[in-house]
Amino acid sequence: MTDSDNPTFHRTPLVLLIVTALAAVIFYVARSTMGWWSDLGFIISLATAISIVISEACDPFSDAAQWVGHRLQLPGSVRGATLDAIASSMPELFTGLFFVTVALAGDMSDADRLTAGSEGYGSTIATCAGSSIYNLILIPALCAIMVSYKRPDRPTILIESDVLYRDGAWTFCVQAGLLVFLCQRELTWHMGVAAIVAYFAYVVHLYISTRRFQSKIASGQQIQDESEDSASVFFGRFDVQLQWPSAITILVIATTIAATSCYFLVELTNFSAHRMGVPPFFVAVILTAAVSSVPDTFLSLNSARRGDDSGAVSNVFGSNIFDVCIGMSIPLLVYCYLNDWQPVQLIGPDESTMAGVVGLRVFLFALTSVSLGIMWRRREVSRTSGWILCGLYGLFTAYAVLGGLGIIAV
Repeated sequence: MTDSDNPTFHRTPLVLLIVTALAAVIFYVARSTMGWWSDLGFIISLATAISIVISEACDPFSDAAQWVGHRLQLPGSVRGATLDAIASSMPELFTGLFFVTVALAGDMSDADRLTAGSEGYGSTIATCAGSSIYNLILIPALCAIMVSYKRPDRPTILIESDVLYRDGAWTFCVQAGLLVFLCQRELTWHMGVAAIVAYFAYVVHLYISTRRFQSKIASGQQIQDESEDSASVFFGRFDVQLQWPSAITILVIATTIAATSCYFLVELTNFSAHRMGVPPFFVAVILTAAVSSVPDTFLSLNSARRGDDSGAVSNVFGSNIFDVCIGMSIPLLVYCYLNDWQPVQLIGPDESTMAGVVGLRVFLFALTSVSLGIMWRRREVSRTSGWILCGLYGLFTAYAVLGGLGIIAV
């Protein structure tokens, strides 16, 4: 079968991956002659290549996860908040784990281990919180702007009240809990356990919603199965028929590829921070958070393009809840376990707060409030609201850049 015989073949991402990978090699080889331009080109090229690999790994994962969701008779909003959200939030979890384990690798004194581990977990905070802001601000904005041009008969993202009352309320509570945690002097393993328990409570809530959905089905009546029976792999070049064995195999392989990519993303983040002379926190809050959020972006855009506004928004909410409750908690437990259950210090011996945390608190509270307020006000996100949210994310990006360069106090 030729490429033209397969309409799902994604030629452009494959070509872009090859080009960006070659560009990264060229910039790396030329670093001695081009100066900081080669470093910038290497960072951007490799980050683009990694984001493409992560996105293409999460695509078949999402296909398989949705197939499983249909077999389990989950309503669309629940699938978006759980299976789609987990599929697109794997990068944040693996990135956080690698930030901690890489920072603690090697022989060092106890004091150095605590310092290195705290810096590593600080990058985890930056990635998950930055991704949370990206998801809640930029993804709904991009979806609204896209449908305003592509869907003139329904040019706004409509949000069901059930999604707001359930997923929106959980997102607000989880973000508020994160804000409280970040205002403490230290993060203990108890906080990680509490966040995981909160996520299981959210899953129970979703289970109740699913049971209500299934109870509406008449006895013996089957749910209309709109899921695909195959998953596209290797840039859509091949289609794999989905059965339980093949679905589980795809989930495992896609997870492995995403995890490997996240390891290189962590190494790129640390390299970028070292070469630019800025704390890794500020690189992670923008670069790492954006790269790891690529799957969330495409999943929501595809849902909105299909007219599934609830799925697009519930994926955003579900990803945020997963990032905060799981993506930050499991690395915290790993850090505490590797350091004899010592907590992560957010405030050092000199009473100074970890770089970037103060500003992150402010933006987390402000941007979450504005985004949820826009959604609650009219139960929709319009093109105008989308551009406003893009502007707010631009302010957040400017804060991270200026803070990392030391131009403004953080």
